[in-house]
Amino acid sequence: MLAVYGIKNCDTVRKSLKWLDTMGIAYTFHDFRKDGLDACVLERWVDALGWESVLNRRSSTWRKLDDDDKNNINTATAIQLMAAHPTLIKRPVFEGENILIQGFTEEVRVCLS
Repeated sequence: MLAVYGIKNCDTVRKSLKWLDTMGIAYTFHDFRKDGLDACVLERWVDALGWESVLNRRSSTWRKLDDDDKNNINTATAIQLMAAHPTLIKRPVFEGENILIQGFTEEVRVCLS
């Protein structure tokens, strides 16, 4: 079954869940804020997609970080920051048996259909 990771009040996550419902695609939803997120999951995503793709540098959380954290980022620190501040993760993230996709674009819709 498809797992959707994100934050319930995120507009893009809500749009993706509504679209999945409309398409009749079964999924489970994992809310970062409510359910937390294991560092092993983040490591798996970063290994597959790269930390630059997973980290949301446009988030308000990113803007609030210390300049030292933002300027000295690498794979390990990115994982630590995202584990501590899940709102730094670009969302939604779709994970299934043979699929791992971040974001909700037309290409994602085609892939999930």
